[in-house]
Amino acid sequence: MRNILHMNQRNFFSALAISASLVLSNSAWSQVNFAKGAATAPFAAPIAAAAPAATPSPAPSVTGKAKPQQVNSIVVVVNDEVITKQELDERIKTVERRLVAQGTPLPSKAELQKQLLERMIVDRAQIQLAKENGFRVDDVNLDRSILRMAEQNKMSLQDFRNQIEREGTPYAKFREEIRDEIMMQRIREREVDNKIQVTESEIDNYLAAVSTPTNNSQELNLAQILIRIPENASAEQIALRRTRAEEVMQKVKVGGDFSKLAVTYSDSSEALKGGDLGWREQDRLPQLFVDAVAKLKEGEVSEIIKSPNGFHILKLVGKRAIDGAKTAAATSVQQTHARHILIKVSSVVTAAEAKRKLLEIKERLDNNAAKFEDLAKTFSNDLSASKGGDLGWIYPGDTVPEFEQAMNKLKPNEVSEPVETQFGYHLIQVLERKNDDMSKDRQRAAARQAVRDRKADEALQDWLRQLRDRAYVEFRTEDK
Repeated sequence: MRNILHMNQRNFFSALAISASLVLSNSAWSQVNFAKGAATAPFAAPIAAAAPAATPSPAPSVTGKAKPQQVNSIVVVVNDEVITKQELDERIKTVERRLVAQGTPLPSKAELQKQLLERMIVDRAQIQLAKENGFRVDDVNLDRSILRMAEQNKMSLQDFRNQIEREGTPYAKFREEIRDEIMMQRIREREVDNKIQVTESEIDNYLAAVSTPTNNSQELNLAQILIRIPENASAEQIALRRTRAEEVMQKVKVGGDFSKLAVTYSDSSEALKGGDLGWREQDRLPQLFVDAVAKLKEGEVSEIIKSPNGFHILKLVGKRAIDGAKTAAATSVQQTHARHILIKVSSVVTAAEAKRKLLEIKERLDNNAAKFEDLAKTFSNDLSASKGGDLGWIYPGDTVPEFEQAMNKLKPNEVSEPVETQFGYHLIQVLERKNDDMSKDRQRAAARQAVRDRKADEALQDWLRQLRDRAYVEFRTEDK
């Protein structure tokens, strides 16, 4: 039934902009910062051919030993773990390649090192907290996530792996980095997403504000530079951070490249993407941001604005009109009556086997050799199997994004190719569609989600700030 398909739109599989939405550029990955593996040690020189017997040479003098060389060193201690110089150097090389591929001017190595080290500290603190709370990512779920990434890049798993290794990342290291990304996403969901509160009065205010179509008819593409204010900051600390924001703003005003300045100075999680927040419906952006860019033209930069997290400088990269029917204020929506056959992936049934089985089932359907409902009752692993796979009438947002996107492309009575979601592989058939007035409950549910989205970024930044400020961090400057 619908419950097995439903999942919060902000979960890992729909919001993993950092990993699951990878797009391969000409020479670097475009989203995830993959630390490159250490160079292998040189092989020993070949043994020389045997020489005629001779008097054994005396053992080398102790004083003649080669001077020891430092292989690695500690750059910073984060709680009870360390970040080494090798890790930092590998990350710098990776990010430099990615920034070049994106066309973002590189800051100085010292500035990039400072920015990256701060990011690594925050990431390490998140992973530590996830482990302390018992979060684990087993190999089965990890491999399925990587397979999804390969398919999103239209590659086989082997081709995907080969490309990763051609880029210089050992596949084993890549897998562990994705495992860490998933763990960070899960701890964020528990500590941030699940704790966001939306009141009934906030929903009322939201619905009133978007009742006029022109108030909710645009998507905005923003970039930001955030100068973070520490938790429980004194007046002096706040003044110092404002001064820093003003210094950055001055660099913007004299023509400094915004992306480069974001990489160099911003404390936001998007800093290494040039501060890019991407396209978002304006009702899902903090109202502070919307107000700050309301009178800007594309390419213009806002004045400095202050939030509880710090001082923001926003750039309006672009804006575009959106279909009013897609907004949370819409009262009429398209519903889809669909059914499916689900083959779950498990330790017994591999992803390849599940996909192959559905292809066989689809061939029988294409040849009119069996009825969909009969095959669903026989083979589907979903609770809907007893009803021939019937999911009933589905509203937008009721199913996970992969399922919904595939379903929306189908004509009535058409059967999809196998579609992968986190639940396994599906064959989907659309029976009919209709436009229906959205109930008051549905409108309020959509409004609630929009308000949550609006609060989410600020809540995440606030949580990361608190996590960083509470962590024990010791810089080993002598080793840097």
